[in-house]
Amino acid sequence: MAPKNPFRTTLIAPCGMNCAICSAFLREKNRCGGCYAPDRLCSINCTISACEKIQGRHHHTCDDFPCKRLKQLDTRYRTKYGMSMLGNLEAIKNEGIRAFVKRERERWTCTSCGGTIDVHHKKCADCGKDRES
Repeated sequence: MAPKNPFRTTLIAPCGMNCAICSAFLREKNRCGGCYAPDRLCSINCTISACEKIQGRHHHTCDDFPCKRLKQLDTRYRTKYGMSMLGNLEAIKNEGIRAFVKRERERWTCTSCGGTIDVHHKKCADCGKDRES
């Protein structure tokens, strides 16, 4: 079972991904702790989180924002998962990270059981209900 209410500012990756809605964070086996956790899995080979220009900050603070890698990632996530990394980073920049996390909690919490919607599978990680559009 996925952790209830995993939405925290520390789970927002440098690229703008909300690790709380990632299938690697929500799965039972070999769970990833998020991009800033010592037990992170997906960011080990991530060129964005390894970028020396951002060094643990959010990508929107970089002089090269948005870089080619981030644009490619954003395009893939908008197309496949209906989520924009660039949109997330702009929201963080404009509204602040706490307001962004609050909005993410509202957007990605299952209306049936209160679990977390998995962005990659488009359904609740707890009850399996499909995400409402």
